[in-house]
Amino acid sequence: MRILGAVAILSISGAASVVANPLSDIFGFKNNLTGGSAPETFLYFSGFDLWREGGSSYGGVQWAPGGLNSDGFTLKLLLAGGQYLYTAGTTNITGTNFLGAALPGWRIKRGNFEIKVFAGLDLQHHILSPVDPNNALRGTHAGLRVGTDLWWEPTRKLMIASSLSGSTIGTNFGARAAVGWRLFDSFWVGPEIETSGDDIYRQYRAGAHVTSLKYGRFEWAFGAGYVEDNDHRSGLYGRFSLLTRQ
Repeated sequence: MRILGAVAILSISGAASVVANPLSDIFGFKNNLTGGSAPETFLYFSGFDLWREGGSSYGGVQWAPGGLNSDGFTLKLLLAGGQYLYTAGTTNITGTNFLGAALPGWRIKRGNFEIKVFAGLDLQHHILSPVDPNNALRGTHAGLRVGTDLWWEPTRKLMIASSLSGSTIGTNFGARAAVGWRLFDSFWVGPEIETSGDDIYRQYRAGAHVTSLKYGRFEWAFGAGYVEDNDHRSGLYGRFSLLTRQ
C-alpha cells in the first residue's frame, strides 16, 4: 500500500519530497537568486507525478525570512493529494489521500554544498474503495514528518542531489538521488533513482531528469523513467514541477 503525495518523495515534493529542503530541491531545483538587490524570501512550487497505478499533485510555499539563499530558518507549507492502488488478499483497493504539512527547518550552505533539514506536523486523510478494515491508514491521522535534502556542485558542470523524508503515519518513507551535468550553461540533465513505500509496499524507480529549465521568473523540471513495485506491477512514470520566487 502506497502513501502518495509530493513529500513521499516526495516526492511528496515530496515531498513531497514528496516530500523532501523544499520540494523544489527534492526535484532538483537550485535556490539561486533570480535578480534584484533585495533577497527573495518566498518560493512557490507546484507539480504532479503520474505512473501506471496512480498519481499525485501538490502545491505549497517556502518562506525564509533571511533570504532563500542564506543560512538560517525556513518554513515549508505543503498541500498534496493523490490516488494509489494496492492488493489486499485478492482484492484491488483504490485509495485516495489528502496531505497537509507544516515543516519548520534550517538551511546550511558552505561554498557549493548545502543541506536542509525539516521536521513538523503531518496531517493525512485516506479514503479506501472498497473499504479495507485491515488498513489502519483509513480515516484522518496526525503525525511527525522529518526530512533532509542535500545539493552539491563539486565542479561547475556537475551536481549531486539527494533527499530523504519519512512520516510516523504508516511509517512511510521516500528517498531520491540524482546526478546532473550542466548543458548550455542553463540547465541540468542526468540520471535519477528513487524508492518509496511503507511497511508492506515498496516502489522503485530509475530514470532521467531535466532540472532548472528557466523561462522568465519560472523554473521547470521534468523526470521520466521506469517504475516497478513489490506487487510486480511495472510501467513508466512522468513528473513535472514548476516554481517561482519572490
